[in-house]
Amino acid sequence: MANIFTRLADTISADLHEALDQKEQKNPISILNHYLRQCEQETEKVRKLVERQYLLKEEFNREYNEATHLAEKRKHQAEIASKAGEAELYEFALKEYAHYEERRERLDASRKQTAQQLEELEQKYEEMKHKLKDMQIKRMELMGRENVARAHHRISKVSDSGSFSTKAFARFEEMESYLDRLEQQVTKDYHRNTIDARIAQLEKQLKTEQTNTIS
Repeated sequence: MANIFTRLADTISADLHEALDQKEQKNPISILNHYLRQCEQETEKVRKLVERQYLLKEEFNREYNEATHLAEKRKHQAEIASKAGEAELYEFALKEYAHYEERRERLDASRKQTAQQLEELEQKYEEMKHKLKDMQIKRMELMGRENVARAHHRISKVSDSGSFSTKAFARFEEMESYLDRLEQQVTKDYHRNTIDARIAQLEKQLKTEQTNTIS
């Protein structure tokens, strides 16, 4: 029974990969866009991790500086207590100094490790940004080639003999004929309007001359 389920799972997996391969061949830009979105999401996650690691490094540095300050303070207090002969106060200050010194050493190791991890994360983040940018450029290149291929395909359809090309050229010729008729009509209207205006002016001049003659 287990073998049957295994073979069934393998068959489904193979069919799925085949379907994805066919989809990639039909629409590579869509597949690339999908990969780009995934890479952008992963890059954003790493960016947030880098920010968190940086904040953690700063926190370790603050804790380290504070532990160093307190250790030095207790050491100095222990020396004063020792000189003053205050044995109980000396023991307390010395114990505190040891505690802060141990903490300082631990924090020092942690902050160094955090700084190293931050450097590694920053390098990975930069690598991911470069790869993401390369993929974005690749997408633009593919889109450019796809546009050119589609343009050539449509041009070849128009250029090839057949009903489609005949209809396409008929559209071009019809548009050119329409533009010619429109230009002729506009020119004719222009001349007609010009003639009408000129005749009206001449008529006005003749009437003026006749009126002056009668007078």
